[in-house]
Amino acid sequence: MTNLINECFRDSDKKLITFVTGGDPDFETSIQIINTIVESKIDILEIGMPFSDPMADGPTIQLSSNRALNSGINLDDIFKLASNAKKLNNKLPIILMGYYNVILHYGISIFVRNCLKFGVDGLIIVDLQPEEDDELIKELNKYNINLIRLITPTTNEERLKLILKNASGFLYYVSVMGITGQKSANINELEKSINFIKKHTNLPVLPGFGIKNAEDVNRICKIADGAIVGSSIIKIIEENLYNKEVMLKKIESFIKELKQGTII
Repeated sequence: MTNLINECFRDSDKKLITFVTGGDPDFETSIQIINTIVESKIDILEIGMPFSDPMADGPTIQLSSNRALNSGINLDDIFKLASNAKKLNNKLPIILMGYYNVILHYGISIFVRNCLKFGVDGLIIVDLQPEEDDELIKELNKYNINLIRLITPTTNEERLKLILKNASGFLYYVSVMGITGQKSANINELEKSINFIKKHTNLPVLPGFGIKNAEDVNRICKIADGAIVGSSIIKIIEENLYNKEVMLKKIESFIKELKQGTII
């Protein structure tokens, strides 16, 4: 199986990764939202697996998880959303992001096999520590599915080396301490951190958390391999729950602006 994430980073263009919670606010609307995002020419699609206690997520994403769960969304629906997106663009890397309990409850082996079956190229598991990833890594390696690791501002050299041992695809740099969707990153501190990370790995480094608009994306892309945007997109969904047409138009316009921000 071709590693689409590696292929995505073969050129030097800066990449835009967008996050939405799968199934928010309901399955049918989520399909339309993801279709809009894919057609807006993002580079990698990140779909959140709704969870009842998303500890790393701010109120915007927590509410989106609640909306999805309240509408009855489960992991099988998330796989359908991923499959639908891959049918729209079979070269688009798709990542599922979430918490390990969801996977354990579903069953690690069947979860990873379904990742392969439905076109999922990588995983970001927020609460999976590198000391505890052996079982999942064993399954992922069978099918060339990437485990994208989170690096934080407090990650020291020893910890970084441990995290990098099983990391693949790219590194998600948590550009601010705390929860998603909150304050913006300090660009000077961010540059120092990225330079530190790149001394230890050739993996692309993409910051997320606190990246709100095209201007933020542009500033980040000048020092990193791309940018990850989530809460701002979900905020558009939240503010337009009762006008789907407006919601989709605003998402399309916003993502096209973000994409312009990747041009350096």
